[in-house]
Amino acid sequence: MSLIGIVATVWLGITGQLGLYIHPRYFAFSIIMAVVAAAVVIVSFALSPGDEHAGHEHETGHKRFWAGASSVVIAASAVALLVLPPTTLTTTTLEQRDLNGSAAALTEEASAKLTGGDASKFSVKDWASLLRQGAGVEFYAGKKAQLTGFVTPDQDDPENVFYVARFVVSHCVVDAQPVGVPVYRPGWQDEFPLDSWVGVSGGLTANPSVASSEGIVIIPEAVAAVDQPQQPYVY
Repeated sequence: MSLIGIVATVWLGITGQLGLYIHPRYFAFSIIMAVVAAAVVIVSFALSPGDEHAGHEHETGHKRFWAGASSVVIAASAVALLVLPPTTLTTTTLEQRDLNGSAAALTEEASAKLTGGDASKFSVKDWASLLRQGAGVEFYAGKKAQLTGFVTPDQDDPENVFYVARFVVSHCVVDAQPVGVPVYRPGWQDEFPLDSWVGVSGGLTANPSVASSEGIVIIPEAVAAVDQPQQPYVY
């Protein structure tokens, strides 16, 4: 089991997919610790005592049972970690967490920096943070967003509004928090499947939807399906 986990970690690092699970700042540390762990496991195998033959038939049957069960667990782990392709977090995870909850933690200094920054370079996280500050329509007049993220519905008005969303990772996917920017696009379900990735560009203005709780939305000038980026998370 340990060797399977070690091989999976090193393989993900070599193929550039370790970022699907942990923050890039931990890449080098994880690979180094995986190599150290491999050496420890190999040494432990070499030093482990030999198997002593059981003197009773029922003990032999007991050992066979646990050996078979262990083999199933190990095979399942190998398939999960080494065979199945790595996947990103989706709406299923988002529904279990507070969308834009972490965006509310934007500091005054960071907020001021964004307010005076180049809006064309803002990420989904940046726009989500600004929207949580409660600025009026006048603030967004003339500003346009260009964003890439996965599609997830507005629970209040799923027919007309969806979020272009990403996950913000601080350490690993266990602590990943979803952020999203609402997009007013009636009938979007007919164009874009749930969790598909899209590129959205357009201006921000008052939400035409009377059902949605979002006050400001993107009125898209263009929405197009795109491939999932190599690095789907933001930091």
